[in-house]
Amino acid sequence: MSVLVRIPTPLQKLAGDKAELNVEATTLQQVIDQLASQNDEFKARLLDDSGQLRRFVNVYVNEEDVRFLQKLDTPLKDGDEVSIVPAIAGGR
Repeated sequence: MSVLVRIPTPLQKLAGDKAELNVEATTLQQVIDQLASQNDEFKARLLDDSGQLRRFVNVYVNEEDVRFLQKLDTPLKDGDEVSIVPAIAGGR
């Protein structure tokens, strides 16, 4: 199943300077594994030591937050869009 993955600017260097990638995956975990197969640092940037999504990384499947779905086990189907959005903090 082909899934479109939107890569945020801070991680695009790890993806060959691409803003979007098509990967073959049926779960969010498989998407991350595919990204990590291209560059090991992807996994370190997205997952903590226990293998869960880092708190400051938001991931959406078709605009739905995976934390309210099945997290890394969220199933994907052909044509789904996965967006990785790093949290931004700061300001006054």
